[in-house]
Amino acid sequence: MIDANGGSGGPLLNRRRFLAGTAGLAAVAGVCGGTPRPVAASRRRPNILLIVTDDQPLGTEWATPSIRGATFTRAYATTPLCGPSRASILTGRYAHHHGVLQNARPQRLDQRTTLPYLLRDQGGYRTAIFGKYLNGWRVRHAPPHFDEYAIMHPPLYENARWNVNGTIATHPAYTTSLIRQQAVDFLRRHRGGSHPWFLYVAPYAPHEPFLPEAAYADLEVPPWNGNPAVEETGKASKPAYIRDADGTLEDGRYIRAAQLRSLRSVDDLFRALWNELAAQNALDDTLIIVVSDNGYCWADHGWTSKSVPYAPSTRIPLTIHWPAGGLRPGHRDDRLVANIDIAPTVLDAAGVAPAAGMDGRSLLRSGDRDGLLLEWWKEGGGQAGHSWAATVTRHFQYTEHYDLELDDGRIPEDGGEIVHREYYDLRTDPHQLTNLLHKATPETWRRLGIDRLSAQLATARATSA
Repeated sequence: MIDANGGSGGPLLNRRRFLAGTAGLAAVAGVCGGTPRPVAASRRRPNILLIVTDDQPLGTEWATPSIRGATFTRAYATTPLCGPSRASILTGRYAHHHGVLQNARPQRLDQRTTLPYLLRDQGGYRTAIFGKYLNGWRVRHAPPHFDEYAIMHPPLYENARWNVNGTIATHPAYTTSLIRQQAVDFLRRHRGGSHPWFLYVAPYAPHEPFLPEAAYADLEVPPWNGNPAVEETGKASKPAYIRDADGTLEDGRYIRAAQLRSLRSVDDLFRALWNELAAQNALDDTLIIVVSDNGYCWADHGWTSKSVPYAPSTRIPLTIHWPAGGLRPGHRDDRLVANIDIAPTVLDAAGVAPAAGMDGRSLLRSGDRDGLLLEWWKEGGGQAGHSWAATVTRHFQYTEHYDLELDDGRIPEDGGEIVHREYYDLRTDPHQLTNLLHKATPETWRRLGIDRLSAQLATARATSA
């Protein structure tokens, strides 16, 4: 019998053992296709509106009925944590490539690889940001390569400290509503301008403490009775920190209701921007992307946060509206996509060459991928108990947990040892209840191809382009 912690009863496998001789096995991170999909020709380069919500999981559509466009039903955050995910959205790179591995040290991001740099300096776009930039970004510093900005740090729902084009002050207003006003004003000031624009809108909602605007504080939300992952009692096959997680259905209901209420102000924000673009007759030629930086667990497996490798934490809502590019309301796209695909998609639409080393692919082109790399690193307490990496495909998810902590925000050279493994058949077990590696026989180990998957995962983490 093979333990999920290691292999064949022998010593724990060191991840670095797989790096040699496996350069050709990184298919998990590869991209298939790449040929243009048939789209209508736009009259000019589109304006681009990117809205990034904060910790919004799937299952929250009730709160945002105004958001419309093509829905991507299999979208993932490659690192389910705010700072790394936002850097991935802006660069199209996995976190271990852009260097922002936790919610700190945003200065490690090469700003010449970001959307505002590429769109402004290479594409002639007017760039603006309103809301949250990168975690840990000092409020007195201007966000690079944005012509206009109003950023807050730390992000709050009320009484946030803002830097508005160099002027720093505390504003008492509910921040989602303030961002809405700033963004609408930007659209009005740049109506019919000679340059296309890139507008990055980043409200704090529905991040913890999930504070709703006063008008929605007592909003009645639809009832919810959890799901099999919330009801899970037998967690012997999970890592120890998940076995110890004690979130309840009532905890999940509280988080869900509060998130839905705070998202109603995001819906107001979207509707205001949509209505302004409609008044300008600009909807068809504006690329609108709405995405979350990561998901959130409503007590799934007892967990009431993010940063874990399970679907409620890693899967995200993603909607794209661009009729001129063939992306219309009502269309459902079930390709395997991720936050790293946002930047390549935007640059493709804008006709701007992507930066070297992007891991993502343009969603405006045909083709699907075989799998995605998901990754997360532990640094300090309060989050997942282990660093981990996973391969996710349409059919399964294979996860390795490592005895590894970041050293000054960097991955230690020894790579850490594998301390736990999980394998879930997503076709029959979408809630990830039955770990097929728990007390697995050697036959099961071979049938699932665990040695091959482990080698591919190690190579993907090293190369992944």
